[in-house]
Amino acid sequence: MIPAVNTEFAARGLAGRTVAGAVNYIADMVQRPRYYANDHSRDVLALDPRTVIIEDVRGRYDAPSLNREGYQLVSHRSSVEDFENPVEVAAAYPGEIERLVLQLSGADRVVVSSPGVLRFGEKSARAGRLDNSMPARFIHVDISDATAKQFAGRSAPREIARPVRRFAHFNVWRALSPPPQDVPLTVCDARSVAFADFMEADAVFDVAGSQEWSFEGWVVRYNPAHRWSYFSGMNRDEALVFKTNDSDPGKPHCVPHCAFDDPSCPPGVPPRASIEMRAIAYWFGSW
Repeated sequence: MIPAVNTEFAARGLAGRTVAGAVNYIADMVQRPRYYANDHSRDVLALDPRTVIIEDVRGRYDAPSLNREGYQLVSHRSSVEDFENPVEVAAAYPGEIERLVLQLSGADRVVVSSPGVLRFGEKSARAGRLDNSMPARFIHVDISDATAKQFAGRSAPREIARPVRRFAHFNVWRALSPPPQDVPLTVCDARSVAFADFMEADAVFDVAGSQEWSFEGWVVRYNPAHRWSYFSGMNRDEALVFKTNDSDPGKPHCVPHCAFDDPSCPPGVPPRASIEMRAIAYWFGSW
């Protein structure tokens, strides 16, 4: 079994603590929303800034889970020593993530569908120096239903003859900077989200010297029913795993998320650094 994250924070009285976090929803738009991986001056987004209550669920007795809220924090030690070394990451990390998601999901097969994405808080000198390395400052879901189906079909193992009866997309997010993080990730309880909250948008990848390409994701309208959480003080031996799509209507469907400035974080901490990797889980056979 995946070991549970320790509950020392609960003993220190942090369970149930909340912060007021500033986040950006998206207002209704005439134009189709569009956002770029690197040149954010080209974004076509009507931001709707809101301050929401975000619960620090570190150490909460009834810990969030993939099968209820759609996200879960797990202990997970990686063999990678330098996450900024793409060769080392490519050699070890995809296999580690495959095994982690396979164990958490109970799927028949897991396929890592993208390389590791490094991101750095804006106070870091490394922010924006790598492709797609700025934190996302608006609430979004990585992929729409249409994109999820397309990506799952494209990455499905060809050697398995049985049909895919279910697929689920996961994002695995790891903090690389020491705790506490000044710009953590906040995630929304999938049960508190309505389909009407989603707005189709184009995620555009604009690497200098390469042809631009895009896929459809979702940006999110404000809904006071949304329930927001984060895990304070993450370390390199933990991973936040959350769903970005699930084809099973009986399971949590997806988890909106974005970066926010933690107002409780003391000044002068090292700027946030993180890595995320995406994976698709498959279940085969008849329903």
